[in-house]
Amino acid sequence: MGPRRSLRLRVAIGFASLGAALSMLLSVSLWFAARDVSQRLMDQTLRAELEDYMARHARNPGSLPPATASLRGYYTTTDAAITELPPPLRQLAPGQHEIDLDGIPYRVAVADEHGRRYVILFDEVRQKHREQRFLAYLVIGALTMTLFAASGGWWLAGRVIAPVTELARAVTNARPDEPPPLLSIPSAGTPGDEVDDLARAFERYLMRLRLFVERERSFAADASHELRTPLTVIRGAVDVIAAKPGLDPELRERLARIERASEEMTQLVEALLLLAREDEPAAGEACDARHIARQCIERYRGQATARGTVMTLTATSPVTLAAPPALFAIVLANLVRNAIAHTLNGRIAITLEATSLTVRDNGSGIEEAEQQRVFERLYRGTDSEGAGIGLFLVQRICDRLGWTASLQSDAPAGTRIDIRFRAA
Repeated sequence: MGPRRSLRLRVAIGFASLGAALSMLLSVSLWFAARDVSQRLMDQTLRAELEDYMARHARNPGSLPPATASLRGYYTTTDAAITELPPPLRQLAPGQHEIDLDGIPYRVAVADEHGRRYVILFDEVRQKHREQRFLAYLVIGALTMTLFAASGGWWLAGRVIAPVTELARAVTNARPDEPPPLLSIPSAGTPGDEVDDLARAFERYLMRLRLFVERERSFAADASHELRTPLTVIRGAVDVIAAKPGLDPELRERLARIERASEEMTQLVEALLLLAREDEPAAGEACDARHIARQCIERYRGQATARGTVMTLTATSPVTLAAPPALFAIVLANLVRNAIAHTLNGRIAITLEATSLTVRDNGSGIEEAEQQRVFERLYRGTDSEGAGIGLFLVQRICDRLGWTASLQSDAPAGTRIDIRFRAA
């Protein structure tokens, strides 16, 4: 199972991603817009300075070009430009350019008029520093925007998910026969939000579930009475017939089989009724597992002997399990019957310990492709003659009691099934 995916965290990440994308888009747009404006302003400044100097020089040929912290100017005749201008400026055509002069970036404006060349340079160092500071501000702003978006998403997601979390908590702790008080659901016909619709759906579902549980409980109670009564009558009739003196041995054997069948049916009915309950078995309920195992071995020893199979039980000390006797008896009986059905002229070894039950046979075994499905309901192997219920019932009882069932088989060497009991 992977890590839990928090809906609130995903909403916060979505808000953070959206905030980061929007702030990045806005920052890039502002950066290019500010850079374009600064380029235009420098170009306008250069043109204005160039035109101003050209006008002054036309009025006064002796006027000097501008020389300030940001501006530098040059004037020469067109023929002498190659020798009198700095080398990076000699090949520039009229217009505006960007160059590096002595490691300093300059914006340059060049103009030719009446055989004279005018050059004005604008020092871009300060402008570059301002652009870098502005870029830093944009990055900080984008990060701040992302942080605020994530915080806002986290807060908003908490507000939105809170009713859903409350609803999930109420449903999780609810019993099928006691529907929980859900959210403050608006009355019918009153418009609500999606959470109200979800709460109404849960309320309708829980009501149907409550009615279903009541029907199942009523059926279980009726079945318990209706099934136990004929079984009791059958066992009573068998006891009366078996008590007659001089009874034919063959008939007595048939009566014994009827009695064993009625006992198995009684155990099965009790086990199924226990499994039909929604609650856990009573905490104080316990059984003598060794005594039940001995009874089970004696009950099925005749079937095993008819197939030439020897059954042995190893249980050196009493084993008390915190489980209803009927459930343990059903688990062991199904495992024993399954082992007998797949073992001919072999051995079945049953080992009972305080923490485990092991049923091992040297029969036909189970193919590897079928081992993963033997505990499925109604699944029957290729050589199975059963209904596909026995091992499924074993797995269901183990799940109910907190036990674990595992199977190891190596066809045709036999099969081993281990039941691990839950620690007391």
